[in-house]
Amino acid sequence: MKGSRTKGTTTIEVGADGVALITLINPPVNALSSDDMELIYAALIPVLNSLKDSYEQALRRDDVKAIVITGAKGKFSGGADISSFEEVQEGKLNEPKPDFIISEVLGNTLEAAKKPSVAAIEGLALGGGLEVAMACHARISTPNAQLSLPELQLGLIPGFGGTQRLPRLVGITKALEMMLTSKPVKGEEAHALGLVDAVVSPNELLSTARQWALDIFERRRPWIASLYKTEKLDSLGEAREIFKFARAQAQKRAPNLLHPIVCINVVEHGIVSGPRAGLYKEFESFQELVHSDISKSLVHIFFALRGTTKVPGITDLGLVPRRVKKVAVLGGGLMGSGIATALILSNYPVILKEVNDQFLQAGIGRVRANLQSRVKKGKMTQEKFEKTMSLLKGSLDYESFKDVDMVIEAVIENVSLKQQIFSDLEKYCPPHCILASNTSTIDLNLIGKQTKSQDRIIGAHFFSPAHVMPLLEIVRTKQTSPQVIVDLLDVGKKIRKTPVLVGNCTGFAVNRMFFPYTQAAILLVEHGVDLYQIDRVITKFGMPMGPFRLADLVGFGVAIATGMQFVENFPERTYKSMLLPLMQEDKRGGETTFKGFYLYDDRRKAKPDPELRKYIEKARSISGVAVDPKLAKLPEKDIVEMIFFPVVNEACRVLAEGIAVKAADLDIASLMGMGFPPYRGGIMFWADSFGSKYIYSRLEEWSKTYGEFFEPCAFLAERGAKGAPLSSPVEQAKSRL
Repeated sequence: MKGSRTKGTTTIEVGADGVALITLINPPVNALSSDDMELIYAALIPVLNSLKDSYEQALRRDDVKAIVITGAKGKFSGGADISSFEEVQEGKLNEPKPDFIISEVLGNTLEAAKKPSVAAIEGLALGGGLEVAMACHARISTPNAQLSLPELQLGLIPGFGGTQRLPRLVGITKALEMMLTSKPVKGEEAHALGLVDAVVSPNELLSTARQWALDIFERRRPWIASLYKTEKLDSLGEAREIFKFARAQAQKRAPNLLHPIVCINVVEHGIVSGPRAGLYKEFESFQELVHSDISKSLVHIFFALRGTTKVPGITDLGLVPRRVKKVAVLGGGLMGSGIATALILSNYPVILKEVNDQFLQAGIGRVRANLQSRVKKGKMTQEKFEKTMSLLKGSLDYESFKDVDMVIEAVIENVSLKQQIFSDLEKYCPPHCILASNTSTIDLNLIGKQTKSQDRIIGAHFFSPAHVMPLLEIVRTKQTSPQVIVDLLDVGKKIRKTPVLVGNCTGFAVNRMFFPYTQAAILLVEHGVDLYQIDRVITKFGMPMGPFRLADLVGFGVAIATGMQFVENFPERTYKSMLLPLMQEDKRGGETTFKGFYLYDDRRKAKPDPELRKYIEKARSISGVAVDPKLAKLPEKDIVEMIFFPVVNEACRVLAEGIAVKAADLDIASLMGMGFPPYRGGIMFWADSFGSKYIYSRLEEWSKTYGEFFEPCAFLAERGAKGAPLSSPVEQAKSRL
């Protein structure tokens, strides 16, 4: 493998003061990497060969008294080069010698060296970058530097000795909090905690670090090896209580995740048995975790997230996003006010248009309430609140639309109303203006039917609440120009959304994939599975809530309206049930009416309703369905599969039709649009853990018993016959994209 991956290097400069300055260079964030597989820790996190070589050179040279390590271009180090993660997990990289421990190298080369070292930290010191800094004898930081150990976000634990050094620098409680939450601390806080020794301006960073290193060399400052510090450690009895509490919290927050518990165990082992034993425990645990399913899933998500903005045939054309200076939002309801909030929070001036003053004031009030909630939580100052609100202007006509660069329509799902609006927009907006619709189900070609501006019509489908939910489905038609797509991708990034580009069809990607989700759940209930058991099992699987609790939250009106879109467009694979309409007839509308599949108290706390049985029996008799005794004691695994495999089946159709660019985009859409658990890697990644052959055979079996709702699609049948992964690229003759 040597030489197959060209990675970063270091430079060494020795000054007249006798300080060797070693600079990490590996843009964009000076990630730690290596070409030599002998130096890869646990076949995963590479360490810079060059850093070790430069360091040893500095130790050998007689003109060097002390060493300062820093990063190029204002960034210390963004940690491990994550691009090696997938290769290791897929077995593309060779295993290293099992007894090679990188944290030992750090300890022996840096910490135990006969010359002192100081880390000069600016920008980022993340993961392995911070671990290198902690192995130095002191750390100097700028006020805005960010220091963190975010490895748990990838299903791992720190692997360069971080689990042992951090508790000894900041105390056990804070160290566990930093590792388990992956939250960074800035320079000032890091100084207060004892993680860095001084905070100085960027201009003074290197000169201060050099002097500090010389002061240690000349014994004017203490020479400290962080691995052996003890003054921040609690007594053994207190420490055990901290670990016990941390385990209980981790179990409560994420019962399906193992690696937070492993992290706590490794830290505890080092406290109880000493730091050397802790390093060995860290090494062994890291090696196990790097090959775990959870780490594979989270690493996949890491790359999938970054891949959503790369669209072949669009983002590789060299188009530069045009500057969007002003945006108009039509409709001040829940969605429109949420979209307006997201825009003004990112400093876009916004015109909010409504049909009358009463609706307009209500819309502005919603935006104000969204921002006030941030003030209440301490996320925004009153001054910032006033400044942000001043970016919003109300309007009852199109006069102020003459200079807007983008309009987002967010009115009710009514085709003729939307058609009228787009005809008006074409008249009043400048010819370069992007015309976007927030529709969640209606075909964009239908919306823009009466205009001549099809090339600038695009879908900007936000998820409710729009200022909170991270996903933005960007929907294009065959006519939408690449420039408009590039512009909206840029706006999405600036308002801190994750954009996923999809083709134009009923329900687009997220809603279409998850149409069968609730339908499968209702089918199971009508055939004899306990409704509340389904919700319990699906929540235990990792979804934020089960399908029935979700239907209550969304409201039956919305659920029935969107369900009808699916029935009209895909009648052959719809499970038709009267359960929701029957309940709605009885004034059960979900959480807002305090009665749905659950009963709700004044605090919206849900509890099961024994009366539900009569609605289920009535719906069952209308459907002509008999209770299947086998389903009464259906194992949890089967419930999960019968609910989610129809979702996988529809996702396969979405992929085969070219509605989605790639399977990884559907993984991100399922995570951010529906709350699919990230540690399962998204809907398609999770499906591939079963294999296409297994999913095909299960759906085929159920379709014979329960009808064509479960019938596997041609794409799934083809992949199943070959045993090919569902996520491998699709050859699309006529892609919607």
